Amino acid sequence: MRRLYKPLLPLCGLFLLAAAALQAGVDVPVANDLQQDGHAAHKDRLPLMLVFSAITCSHCDELEEEFIRPMLLSGEYSDRILIRKLVLDNGSSLTDFAGRRRAVEEFAHSYGVYVTPTILFVDHTGRQLAERMVGINTIEMYGGYLDQCIDTALMHIRQPALAADREACRLILRRPGKKTSPARFNPATT
Repeated sequence: MRRLYKPLLPLCGLFLLAAAALQAGVDVPVANDLQQDGHAAHKDRLPLMLVFSAITCSHCDELEEEFIRPMLLSGEYSDRILIRKLVLDNGSSLTDFAGRRRAVEEFAHSYGVYVTPTILFVDHTGRQLAERMVGINTIEMYGGYLDQCIDTALMHIRQPALAADREACRLILRRPGKKTSPARFNPATT
């Protein structure tokens, strides 16, 4: 039986290397002109996901590697959200939703973003649609929370009447040893 598995080991290794190479080749689009991105998002009826990052932020690298790049690589999110990265500590500038050229750091501060990574979900005008995600608390649950926030933002764009009644995007966890209703848990605010 062991003989059957031996030839599979090199194949598995090659598959993992190929997957890593594909992911490494995917660059997260950097925000340069949010007014133009906003027009594209409006035309396609999509929210924008603004990923605030920093060069010196290891959690930002983890977020990009574990979630953002795989989202882009899979193609499953291209009809759900427009993703843009904003780097706070490299001195870059962008055109904001109103067409003004500003430093990325100044733009971030106008949204109250002072910590990286932070993710905002906004419409084509820059209005926030879902709860912001600040930091990475529990990596195992982060993807589910991210999907909930994307769904909430998308609902605000495509079905605003239903979105008004939608609960904020939060993970629901059961407390160990408790048989009561699930606890509301938001890794972005704990």
